Amino acid sequence: MPIFAPEMNLKEHLSHPVFKVVSQVVSEEGLEAYVIGGYVRDLLLNRPSKDIDIVVIGNGMDLAQKSGAILRVKKVNYFKNFGTAQFMYKDLDIEFVGARKESYREDSRKPIVEDGTLHDDQNRRDFTINALAIKLHKDGFGELIDPFNGVSDLEAGILRTPLDPDQTYSDDPLRMMRAIRFATQLDFKIESKSLKAISDNSHRLKIISQERIMDELNKIILAPTPSRGFKLLFSTGLLKEFFPEMVALHGVENINGKTHKDNFYHTLEVLDNISEHTDNLWLRWAAILHDIAKPPTKRFDESTGWTFHGHEEIGARMVPKLFKRFKLPLDAKMKYVEKLVRLHLRPIALVKGHVTDSAVRRLLFEAGDDIDDLMTLCNADITSKNENKIKRYRENFRIVKEKLISVEEKDRVRNFQPPVNGELIMSTFGIGPCGEIGTIKTRIKEAILEGDIENDFDQAYALMIEIGKELGLETKPS
Repeated sequence: MPIFAPEMNLKEHLSHPVFKVVSQVVSEEGLEAYVIGGYVRDLLLNRPSKDIDIVVIGNGMDLAQKSGAILRVKKVNYFKNFGTAQFMYKDLDIEFVGARKESYREDSRKPIVEDGTLHDDQNRRDFTINALAIKLHKDGFGELIDPFNGVSDLEAGILRTPLDPDQTYSDDPLRMMRAIRFATQLDFKIESKSLKAISDNSHRLKIISQERIMDELNKIILAPTPSRGFKLLFSTGLLKEFFPEMVALHGVENINGKTHKDNFYHTLEVLDNISEHTDNLWLRWAAILHDIAKPPTKRFDESTGWTFHGHEEIGARMVPKLFKRFKLPLDAKMKYVEKLVRLHLRPIALVKGHVTDSAVRRLLFEAGDDIDDLMTLCNADITSKNENKIKRYRENFRIVKEKLISVEEKDRVRNFQPPVNGELIMSTFGIGPCGEIGTIKTRIKEAILEGDIENDFDQAYALMIEIGKELGLETKPS
């Protein structure tokens, strides 16, 4: 809730040197400048903010240069095409821009920009709560300018656009993603006219780059309750514009009285469960994608009902394609998500069945350092209205976790490499690169995972000699 009444002066909250310096410069030159947007919003909500946007009735780059010189910043970055400038001061990111008014073409969110007044600049803002401004010039320093009742909307927890929402969202469709992002982060409601305008203009999202969409989506995913954002994306039609695979999870089929769970809402429940334990973005992405291949693998069997055989493997294969389309990183982060999707049923199988040392060793070997995150994902994947069922699964999970710890301490198989390598095999038998080397290494690895030998050099070396004899290899005289 806001902590200030709109008629209050906020100068006591503008004690930072940046505000004092900007006020000094614009007052000396007879200009007007305002801190505007998110910083003001977060100040009123008593939320921390390190991004400061300053709008000047005049040249923003000049104001940045003069303010930066007084503050002795290392570097001022100028963006002449946009008429903006930016610098870092300690831990604050400060951007300067001249007040402007904007108009748009149908096929682009890039505006045609003209010099304007503060009122013009506030008109172009996405939401009333982001159109709030505070005077920085000495004549009225600290005075709040709120032409669209943004403070009232903050108090009511409402997101609305300063101007006609249909025009606002059509002009810059990214604002639709931003609306849902703010609603999710702040736990606000989107005003009904705005919500309808988002649905009516959802098709306009096609002109927005994947990078911009993903930037907003990742912020939604990192919110305390990300399911709220996904439900809004789904209900407004935005989700199908860029993520139809997730929309395909929605719905329940009934044949002969046999149904399956709604995998869309199940996925959101898993995502929220994960979010209670970690702010790891990529683990949250693994939650989103863990069942992504259920629609293409869904089958109905008269005796067993609905099945989704192989969805974990097919889902893992979908991860690189989705990440590439979304312009998400194609590095270790993508491999991490791919691995968790592929392995997400393995701990569940251990929970349901007898926990053997061999099965635990194999899981540790394949999951490596990601085993703890995998267990977090699988624990979050336990969703049921049957509290006794959940309690039973969680108890079994505790047993599996204890088994993982004891087996790892004993056998050291997490990320292990077989104690004998290809070079040793070649030098021992006097051979060059060949298929027999792979055969020996694989059999030693399997022997360790099965518990036939320990993860120990001497035992692995002895087995290597034995396998070599079976393959007709002779040890090279030392």
